[in-house]
Parts: sequence; structure tokens; C-alpha cells
Amino acid sequence: MRVQLVRIAHARGGDKGDKADLSLFAYDAATYLALKEAVSAERVAAHFAGIALGPVERYELDNLLALKFVLHQALDGGAARSLRSDGLGKSLAAGLLRMEVEVPDGVVVRHVGPV
Repeated sequence: MRVQLVRIAHARGGDKGDKADLSLFAYDAATYLALKEAVSAERVAAHFAGIALGPVERYELDNLLALKFVLHQALDGGAARSLRSDGLGKSLAAGLLRMEVEVPDGVVVRHVGPV
């Protein structure tokens, strides 16, 4: 089944200089296993093509059911140098949740937004 990440996970983001730090959290262990399979550094780099100009690193945080991504050269030089109105890490976390992934049928999908 194909779903947006917002239906199966939540995210937090931050920034330091020209790097965005995004963490994707699963609600349960089964969903975390699906995320580990479906959300690679390459997929995240492709999702943020044109925004993240450098490499994307992925870290697995099994004890937190989370994946952490560091996007290099993603903030147009950083908050002090950027002319973007809101190009910092927090807005990129929301952008990550718009990514669509393929997950097994057993993954719990939550309703988000109006019916």
C-alpha cells in the first residue's frame, strides 16, 4: 500500500549552519521496520532534490523507533545568510512527511485531516 509518511509517522527538524537535521519517528515497531525498508538516504535526497544540494546521511535509532537524516547544504548557507523566508529545518520536517512510500498491509495507517 502506498501512503504519505504523515499517515504512519511523525517528524521533528532542526538546523545548524547549512545542515538540516530531520528525525522520523514511527508509532510502533512494525511501522519502524517498514520505515527502515522504505525511507533510505537516497529516497530522502531525491525527495529534497533542489533543496538539499549536498549528501544526505541516515542514522538508525532503533531504541527510539526513529530514523535521523542529516541533509548537507540544505539551508542556502544557514539562517544568517539565507534569503529564504522559512527554509530552516523545522519546515523541512513537514516536507519529509509529504513523501509517499510503499508499506506492507499490516502497517497501521492513521487518518490525518478532514474526512
